[in-house]
This record gives sequence, C-alpha cells and structure tokens, in this order.
Amino acid sequence: MKFTRKETKAISIALASWGILLIGSGGILMTMQEPAKVTKTKLEVIQKRIAEAKTNEIKLKDMTLEINQPLSVDVKDYLENVEELDDSVIKALKLDTSMVNINQAGSYTYTISFKKKKYNGTFVIKEKELPQVDLTLKNLSLEVGSALSTNLSTYINETLTDEVKNNITLNLTAVNTMQPGNYQYTVTYDGRLYTGTIEIYEPQPTILTPNATEKEEEKEGESEKTEENTTTPPQTGTTTQ
Repeated sequence: MKFTRKETKAISIALASWGILLIGSGGILMTMQEPAKVTKTKLEVIQKRIAEAKTNEIKLKDMTLEINQPLSVDVKDYLENVEELDDSVIKALKLDTSMVNINQAGSYTYTISFKKKKYNGTFVIKEKELPQVDLTLKNLSLEVGSALSTNLSTYINETLTDEVKNNITLNLTAVNTMQPGNYQYTVTYDGRLYTGTIEIYEPQPTILTPNATEKEEEKEGESEKTEENTTTPPQTGTTTQ
C-alpha cells in the first residue's frame, strides 16, 4: 500500500506525538516510584539564664551575742533574706543598735530603717558560758555569837579558780548566830543551787571535879603566899638630934 506524501507526513507527525507522550508517561512513573527523601533539620536549643527576681521585703534575724563582745556594724549580718534583696536596697538600709547593752545580759531591740519604714529585731545578750564545776558544801558547827566568814573556802570543799569564785553567790541570811539551832545556807553557781547546814551551839559550862577543886584552892593559896613574900617591908627612919 502506497501513501501519498501528505499521508506519510501525517503519519510521521502522529508517531512523533505518540513517542513524546510515551516518554513523558515513563518519566512520571519513574518519579512516582522514587523513595521520599528525608530532610534532616538541626535543632539547636539555647538555654537562656533568667536572673532571679529581687525583692524589697526586709526580713530580720533574731540575734544572739555573749556579754561584753562587740556588736557587728554590717547591716547584712542582721538580714534573714540578704540574698533576695537588691543591692540598691541594702545600701539604703540604716542599722540602729543603740538600745543594745552589751555589758548587761538581757533581751533588747534593734532597728533597721528603709526609707520611711522601720523594722524591729530582737537581740539577746547572754551570760558568758562558765566552766562546768560540781560543788560540795561543808556542814559547819559554830559557837553562839561567832562571826560568819565570807570566804568561800570556808563553805566549799573544792579548790576554785578566780573565774568560778567571781560567779558564785553565797547566801547566809537565814543563819542566826545569836540563837542556837540548825540553819541552812546556800551557794548559787551557773544557775544551780547548793545547800549546806550550819549548827549554832551554846558552849557548855566547865564542871570541876573534887580533885580539880582542891587543886584550884592550892593554886589560890600559893598565889596568896607569893604576894605576901613579895610585899616590901617598912623602912626604919633615922632621927636627927
């Protein structure tokens, strides 16, 4: 079968068109069959430091100090929440410890002022801690009318240091040396009370036995003879003619 030139050209164009369509369809099929690509994304987490929030709230400490020790003048030492306060607040604080007597044990008040507001705190001055000593007291016997000694060694068995002696209180007010009887005296040291006894007694009269009476009479007789022998004899005077 023979085709004219026009028919041959038309067939060529048609075949060419079909070829293009087939190539395109193949490309689409290949594209659909390709595996999906995994894209990796790098995620960086940046930690941001958040500054702690500061406050203007003033909180004071309950202060304690041993007697005769110097007071701190640093306001920070009196603050309970010094780490929470802004530096500008701390610089503006005014400390007043004028009501605290470091020479006298007791509870006192100190103040801290911020702008127009005052905050009150408690300051305790405590006694010095003393050496641990266990005391034992003597039981004494004294004659009526005797004077009471104030020497601690008269009443206490232990040998004491000056520090201990200076902190002992001797109480003899219940003892009446003019009246026979048993009395109690007390010693106080470091908060502890010790009690001893003092007996006030009436001295017994001396009772002479018969032999003792004869001896006393002999002594008296000998004493009288001695006085007679020692008497100076009268002198004889000379008469002048």
